[in-house]
Amino acid sequence: MLNTVSKLGLQDFFHKVARAPQSALVLDYDGTLSHFRLNRTEAFPYSGVTPLLQEIMATGRTRVVLITGRRADELIPLLAISPHPEIWGIHGLERLHNDGLHEIEPIDQRTLDALSAADDWIDNLKLQHLAEHKPGSLAVHWRDLPEDAARDVRGRVLLGWLSIADRACLNIEEFDGGVEMRMAIRNKGDAMQTILAEMDVAAPVAYLGDDQSDEDAFRVLDGRGLCVLVRPQWRETAANLWLRPPAQLLAFLRTWLEACIQKPSRSVRESRTTDCGTGLRHEQGKHERRAG
Repeated sequence: MLNTVSKLGLQDFFHKVARAPQSALVLDYDGTLSHFRLNRTEAFPYSGVTPLLQEIMATGRTRVVLITGRRADELIPLLAISPHPEIWGIHGLERLHNDGLHEIEPIDQRTLDALSAADDWIDNLKLQHLAEHKPGSLAVHWRDLPEDAARDVRGRVLLGWLSIADRACLNIEEFDGGVEMRMAIRNKGDAMQTILAEMDVAAPVAYLGDDQSDEDAFRVLDGRGLCVLVRPQWRETAANLWLRPPAQLLAFLRTWLEACIQKPSRSVRESRTTDCGTGLRHEQGKHERRAG
């Protein structure tokens, strides 16, 4: 059963953001801040997201961090925020600081050889047009294919990939509309652990994500901060709040900004948290019906 945060609990969280000298707003990108797009260079944030994040950063009271499955530098032109926020790319394998410093985990030869073999398999299947190549990772996307075609692509890809990944001790993880083979040494939960270690233990922290890869971060943050599932449809999750984008996502970000500027008045605070909590109340009712 979903470990839900109540409306009162959400108000209390934003009270903490208003009072704290520093907080952290950590976000996934694709599916959380933007629609999925077949052309990934056109996956711009929902209208209103960029100015809100820019204003939140400008207050100097919130550390804004993105953790994405993409390469970190891919988000810079999409976000159009200057200076850009801190970005962890390839599920935490690389880190791009907001001052431009770039860090990436070394990739061993066995991993390189396995990814090359996985790429050859995709090439033999004539599916290179669906492939995404990243350091330490290879993904195949089928989101916009018809259901039967997507099922066929998935089966043929995994037929060759499973043994390759097993020999090289790599992870194969499915996501909404695709599958990825990648190094097992880092995931979004590892990035979340590093971020928490760099924050004061009393600092309020939230993580917003939509996909299965975000569950690693939710589990790390559980009991320490606010875990928010952002997606149009409900799915099982370790998160304790569900928001439907873009309206409820924007309401959440506006409330965060208001908390950074000044402690919100009672009337504003209640109206914003009501907007953010619609999905939560819906899901609570769903679980109550299931329990009954």
